[in-house]
Amino acid sequence: MQIYLSHNGNFILADMPVVTANNRSFRYGDALFETIRITNYNPQFLKEHLMRLHAGMDILKMEMNPLLNSTYLEHAILELAQKNNITSDGRARLTVYRNEGGFYAPSDNKVSFLIEVDSLDEIGYTLNSKGYTVDLFTEFKKAQNNLSSIKYANSVIYVMAGIHKVQQQLDECLLLNDKHHIIEGISSNIFAVKNGVLYTPPVADGCVNGVMRKKIIEIAQANKIAVYEISVMQNVLLGADELFLTNTINGIRWVVAYKQKRYFNDTSKKLTEKLNELITG
Repeated sequence: MQIYLSHNGNFILADMPVVTANNRSFRYGDALFETIRITNYNPQFLKEHLMRLHAGMDILKMEMNPLLNSTYLEHAILELAQKNNITSDGRARLTVYRNEGGFYAPSDNKVSFLIEVDSLDEIGYTLNSKGYTVDLFTEFKKAQNNLSSIKYANSVIYVMAGIHKVQQQLDECLLLNDKHHIIEGISSNIFAVKNGVLYTPPVADGCVNGVMRKKIIEIAQANKIAVYEISVMQNVLLGADELFLTNTINGIRWVVAYKQKRYFNDTSKKLTEKLNELITG
């Protein structure tokens, strides 16, 4: 079966060249991306993804492409999904990069975009049956600045954490900021539960401003579950009843073990049920 991409609104085969060696994303990591869940043949939380994308483009001083709006992108994502014969759930990745030209200083700030869509096995959000085993990644620390909250293409720290995860046979690694606060997973935000209350690192501590993070906070508050955004040290994790990770593709992934600590998953189950009620179609 032939797989297609959408580049600036034009369909091309996935195995055909898209960019040149002068591409600024390749040379400098001069790009942003959003990963969007498709469920019930509908891109979920697209408004929130675009709000974060536009905020990131503003931080990186990129000019707005008029096609980067919710009406066009919803149509483009679903058209590409249909072309790739994805009839159920899927994952869309939207990459926005500054056009080639210049060296560190770009020739201009106009952008291009690329959409990729592939299928997912799970229908809706399903909680993992086997809990994750996690530990800290301490080799590199993540800085605290405006770049920390957005999903930009320079992801080397996450790559290094991913290598560490594989080497240590973990399901996920937890990243630290330069103050040694625990801020997030490799591709997820983190929540601890103690006595029915949620605790999660504030965006100011350097975590990505996750779309699913925002949704879980909204769901919790709507169901009278208190949420506190606090700097998280190791003692918070060791004292928690539950620990879970969130992102827009997987929803919630509960953690069974951090070092010698073991966790339950009651809150993770309840929030996953509420999350599936929120899915639009």
